[in-house]
Amino acid sequence: MLDSAVLLLRERGAAGVTVDAVLAHSGAPRGSVYHHFPGGRNEIVLGAVRQAGDYIADMVRDSAAGGDVQRTVEGLVRFWKRALTKTEFQAGCPVAAMAMDSRDLVPDAGEVVREIFAQWHASLADVLSAGGFPAPRAQRLATLVVSAIEGAIILCRANRDLSPLDDVLVEIAPLLERDD
Repeated sequence: MLDSAVLLLRERGAAGVTVDAVLAHSGAPRGSVYHHFPGGRNEIVLGAVRQAGDYIADMVRDSAAGGDVQRTVEGLVRFWKRALTKTEFQAGCPVAAMAMDSRDLVPDAGEVVREIFAQWHASLADVLSAGGFPAPRAQRLATLVVSAIEGAIILCRANRDLSPLDDVLVEIAPLLERDD
């Protein structure tokens, strides 16, 4: 059910994640919603965005072995290019979707979104620091990477074209090279 809710969130935003939509997409029986998610729709939506956020954070941590931030960013770009292509540009980032349209729809959404973006930012900053960047610059570059990739995902969807992610990768690459 959470996987279905993540996909619905990616495609439709928080407003499009209803109990009925999750059940229709997942094929789960109605009773399982109330058993696993006694908080109903809001619990499903928050669980889905947390699951998606953790998935990306894990991907950053897993690809960051040895402090190679370039490899980490390339991995994120590859992931999003596959995800966008697989869904024919219908599904973007569920965390961004939640950030843009859920404040009135889902209590606690703002706090959860802030936590997820902070987690991604901290993971990237850690990779940059491990790669030899001073902490203040690592923080700024982490902000740039998260912002650029999230923005590129939106442009890719709008234009039905992957080139914004390619452009981000090309332009960010020199910034991720350390000055020794």
